[in-house]
Amino acid sequence: MLTIREIKERTEAFFKKKSVPNAKLDTDILIAHSLGIKRLDIYLDLDRPLTEAQLTDLRSLVKRRASREPLQYIIGNTEFYGLTLKVDPRALIPRHETEELIELIVERLKAPPKRVLDLGTGSGAIALALASRYSDAEVTATDQSEEAITLAKENALALNLSSRVTFIKGNWFEPLDEGARFDLIVSNPPYLTEAEMQTAEPEVIDHEPHNALASGQEGLDDLGLLFKSVPKHLAEGGLLALETGIGQADAIKAMASKVSLHGQSVEDLSGRLRFFFAS
Repeated sequence: MLTIREIKERTEAFFKKKSVPNAKLDTDILIAHSLGIKRLDIYLDLDRPLTEAQLTDLRSLVKRRASREPLQYIIGNTEFYGLTLKVDPRALIPRHETEELIELIVERLKAPPKRVLDLGTGSGAIALALASRYSDAEVTATDQSEEAITLAKENALALNLSSRVTFIKGNWFEPLDEGARFDLIVSNPPYLTEAEMQTAEPEVIDHEPHNALASGQEGLDDLGLLFKSVPKHLAEGGLLALETGIGQADAIKAMASKVSLHGQSVEDLSGRLRFFFAS
């Protein structure tokens, strides 16, 4: 019978051979997940032998990760802004950088928003984070994918936020009433160029939904559509908050100016101009 220590060493070596990023961390997480224990508990019981049934279950998870399936899809959930969200191939995996967007929104809002709109909600991460942060806000979220909307609703139900967030199927602003206006409009739209998609990691290229990531040759197609309708739906004094792509700051500022919005790009923690805020 193989011990946790032996399995851990073999799995790490196998992941490195397959060029899996973070081989040690991913090994620990998969072992802990398969055994139903905390990661720290692995190191308290390294000489524990595993049963054949336990090894069979773990091998299945290891095989999936070695094929570069995202760890979050294998585990089935991820943490985002203090919330545990269900994740699977129906929607993009929420990134830590998008948590920065939420934090920057909170810093910039002078008063709690009464009406919030999340465009392209995916798993519901942004909408649910804002609903949990602003308990009196009425939150609406749209997505063109029926599967993503279903996933977002599942997350809302699990977090007891179903009564606080309305999810609507439709592309960007299309499913909204003509006169609907919001104090905060937020979106993490597709913004990768086709060239960037070709050089992305296998986890992204082979497993995450392409239409949630790429947006034309320059990565600006969806942002262009979004800006056309923002003025009709942003309340007076309201805030537009976006996550954007590399090298897009000037183009986005021009798009905003064209529809009489004044804004600026803001760096993320790594010093990259990732976010855009306008009013």
